[in-house]
Amino acid sequence: MNIEPRLGVDFGRVIHGGPLAPGDADTAFLGGSFEAALASPANEGVYEVLPGLIDDFGGRAWIISKCGDRVRKRTLAWLDHHDFYARTGLPRENVRFCRKRAEKAGHCADLGITHMIDDRLDVHQAIREIVPYRYLFGPQKGPEWVRHVPDWAAAEVIRADIPAGRGRPATRRSS
Repeated sequence: MNIEPRLGVDFGRVIHGGPLAPGDADTAFLGGSFEAALASPANEGVYEVLPGLIDDFGGRAWIISKCGDRVRKRTLAWLDHHDFYARTGLPRENVRFCRKRAEKAGHCADLGITHMIDDRLDVHQAIREIVPYRYLFGPQKGPEWVRHVPDWAAAEVIRADIPAGRGRPATRRSS
């Protein structure tokens, strides 16, 4: 069976706000006003690396995020405010939400996610039998069954894990 590679990416502390939230806090995005949330930045390097990965996955990429209604509304508004879909190539309809981190496993199974970037080890534990390529994003390190990716520059290694001939050849953008 020829399985198409599919990428899953967490939002909080991966796409958005990692450096702003030390320790186990989700992100600074959770507190403060709606306007402050919209103005808050993406993680460094996301717009340089993620568009190429989405292209390499042939557009088969999803944001899979755990949050409640309030943060879901902020997340969708933030994505629009920062022109995220146009800047990255992620299809607008490819955003999924759940209420508990372990529920990301159901989304991964439904979508056929083969590669997942998330900053939470408990998420990786939940998807361990479902997603073959797991990337623990951020400064924390995990066990040998999850690959440590400290930042977006290091996430370039994901390209090497796309089975040959199953993604889309990387396109090099001219400066």
